[in-house]
Amino acid sequence: MEREYLVMNKGSTSKTLDNLKWLLALAVFTTAVVGNSYFVEVAFLYRVIGVLVLFIIGLAIISITSFGSNAIKLMKESRTEIRKVVWPSRMETTQTFMIVFGAIVVLCLFFWGLESFLSFLTRIVLG
Repeated sequence: MEREYLVMNKGSTSKTLDNLKWLLALAVFTTAVVGNSYFVEVAFLYRVIGVLVLFIIGLAIISITSFGSNAIKLMKESRTEIRKVVWPSRMETTQTFMIVFGAIVVLCLFFWGLESFLSFLTRIVLG
């Protein structure tokens, strides 16, 4: 019973800690945005560098939360999967583009003809 309480308490503590990390990251992001507009008289390059540094710090704080570590893990797995993809050759891409372009032209002509026919019928009916 006591062990279950410790496990539940640990999960609650880590969730609270994660929430504090999220609040800290939000404070860093807010500081970057507000600081950028507050220090207008400072050179643009320095403000951009300051915002980038603060955003990197904020992202680093988020990356140590459970959600952030899972997101990083997902990105790494996605990169692995992208490497497995067999991309089409230039010839296949060109052929597919030509087929799609041709289909679009045919459909445009069809709808232009349909619209012209319906306009003709409307003029006949309405006089």
